[in-house]
Amino acid sequence: MYELLIKQFKLTRGYFIKNVETISGDTASVQPAGFNNTIHWQIGHVLTVTEQFMLGFPHKTNHLPTNYIELFGNGTKPADWEGEIPPIEELIPQLKEQLDRLQKIPMEQFNVKLDKPFMGLETFGELAGLTLMHEANHLGQIQAMKRLIEQAKVLK
Repeated sequence: MYELLIKQFKLTRGYFIKNVETISGDTASVQPAGFNNTIHWQIGHVLTVTEQFMLGFPHKTNHLPTNYIELFGNGTKPADWEGEIPPIEELIPQLKEQLDRLQKIPMEQFNVKLDKPFMGLETFGELAGLTLMHEANHLGQIQAMKRLIEQAKVLK
């Protein structure tokens, strides 16, 4: 299972990065009709939630600024942002560096039982599967948002 999960993290994150590297800051900051956030938020959200689920952010890791939870955590939205907001050009290298750290999680860790079940999941490996599904879901959102934004630009 370990090898499969690590392979999936490399595949999913690689595809995620490939997609977001081509998005301009202007496009990333547009909030299309029907969405409560932006591509910029989506990128930061994937980074933050993966750090929380897989690496124990903010208590067990300090690789991301603690304000990322207020900016990109569950239930947040760009309309509420205040203060310094990291640009996507800063988030993308953090996604790459995070992938390196994910690949260094010891194999035994994936069999460890969670202190309490989360959404019916009982082991760290099961949580890793949810994390992968979460990232793929947000990649789909990013792709849809990008198409809508680009189409709106063409129609102007």
